[in-house]
Amino acid sequence: MKNVKIAKLWDSLHSSYWFLPTIMLVGAIALSVVMLTLDREGYYGPLESWGWLYTGGTDGAREVLSAVSGSMITVAATAFSITIVALQLAAANFGPRLLRNFMQDTGNQIVLGTFISTFIYCLLVLRTIRGDGDDYDKFVPLVSTTVGTALAIVSIGMLIYFIHHASTIIQASHVISEAGAELDRAIDRLFPERIGVNEPEFKQPLTEIPENFDAEAYPIKAPRSGYVQAIDDDELMKIACRDRLLLRINYRPGKFAVKDQVLVTAYPQERVNRKLTSQINDAFILGKQRTEQQDVEFPINQLVEITLRAISPSVNDPFTAIRCIDQLSAGLSRIAQREFPSPYRYDERHELRVIAEPVTFEGLVDAAFNQIRQYGKQDVAVIIRLLEAIATIASYTQNPKDHVVLARHAAAIKRDSYQSVSNNLDKQDIEEQYLVVEKMLIVNS
Repeated sequence: MKNVKIAKLWDSLHSSYWFLPTIMLVGAIALSVVMLTLDREGYYGPLESWGWLYTGGTDGAREVLSAVSGSMITVAATAFSITIVALQLAAANFGPRLLRNFMQDTGNQIVLGTFISTFIYCLLVLRTIRGDGDDYDKFVPLVSTTVGTALAIVSIGMLIYFIHHASTIIQASHVISEAGAELDRAIDRLFPERIGVNEPEFKQPLTEIPENFDAEAYPIKAPRSGYVQAIDDDELMKIACRDRLLLRINYRPGKFAVKDQVLVTAYPQERVNRKLTSQINDAFILGKQRTEQQDVEFPINQLVEITLRAISPSVNDPFTAIRCIDQLSAGLSRIAQREFPSPYRYDERHELRVIAEPVTFEGLVDAAFNQIRQYGKQDVAVIIRLLEAIATIASYTQNPKDHVVLARHAAAIKRDSYQSVSNNLDKQDIEEQYLVVEKMLIVNS
C-alpha cells in the first residue's frame, strides 16, 4: 500500500504549482547561506582571478540587488498572470480534464520557481549589506552579489523560454500529442505484457466460485463518495491470503463510487470484522477527479473530449478532431498488441482469492469511438477517418473477439452516417472505406 500511496502523493505534488517552486525556494535560501559564508570567510575562489567578482561598494551592491529583486517579483507576477490565462484558454478550448496536463507541466513550474528563488536570494543577501564609505564595520558580500547578478541573467533566459513555452503548450497539436503520449505511458505501465499466442482473454473459473457467494458474502461499503483513483492489488491479495477470503472488487480505477455503495464483497462473511473492513477500505484511494495512474480510459476520454469540442457546431474544426482520432488509433493499436491481465488472482496454492473488475478491449474501443460516432455522424471527413482508424487497429489485432468489436463499430459508423449524409458521392466514399475495413478484418482473422 505504501508504494501506491507514494505514487498517488507524487502525482498530486507533480500536479501542483507550489511543490517544485518551494523546493527551488529552499535551495535559494541554502545558496544564500553558503555564499554569505564564503564572503565572511573572504574566500572568493576563481571568480577573483577570472575578473568576474563584483568590485563595487555598498551602495552599488544595494542598487544591484534591489533592482534584481524588484524586477523578479514583477516578472513572477506577470508569469503567473500568463499561466492563469493559458489555463483559462485550455479549459475553454480543450475541456477541464486537460487542466491537469497543464498543471503537470514541469517547464512552467521551473520558470516560476526561478523567478521566486532569485527574488528571495537577492532579498536575503541585501539584508546583510551594512556600512557606508570607509566605515570600519561595513560588509559587502562580493561573491553573493556576483551570484545574484548571475541568477538575474539566468532569469532573463528563463523569461525568454517561458514566452516561447507558453505560446507552444496551448497549441492544439501540442495538447493532442501530450494526451497521446500520456495514453502510451498508461498502456506501457498497466499492460506491460505483449501478446504471445491467440488465447481467450479470460478463463472464468466457474467451479472455484462458491455457489452461495452472493448470498453469503459480506458487503464492504465505500466510506465516502469519489472516483477510485488507485487500488493496492498486492495489499488486497495479502489480506485475502492471510484470512483465507475470496474478495470480489466491484469498482476499477476510474469509476465513481457513491458513499455506502459496495466496493468489495468478502466471502465468507464470518471471517470479516471491523478491523478487516478498515484494512480493505484503506487499499482504495478515492479522490475528487480521475487520474491516469491506474486508469487507462482516462487519457482516452481526454482525447475524446477534445474531439467532441472540435466537431461541435460552435467550433466546427474537423482537423483537430482528425488529429485526436489519429492519436486514438495509435493508442488502441498499441493496446491491441498487449495481454489483458486476468481478473482472477490466485495464491501460491492456486486457490482463487481476488476477482477484479476487468478492463477489456471492447470497453476501451467503446469509450474511444461511441461518442465521436454519435456526435460526428454528419461530418464526412471525421467518419472516414474513424473507419481508417478501425482499419489501422485491425492490422494489429490477433484476437478474433477484437475483430468482432471492430466490425461492430465499423458497421455502426456506416449505418449512422448513411442516415445523416445525403450526398451520394459522400456515401460512396464512406462505402469504399468501409470495404477497406472489412478486407483488413478478413486478412487479419
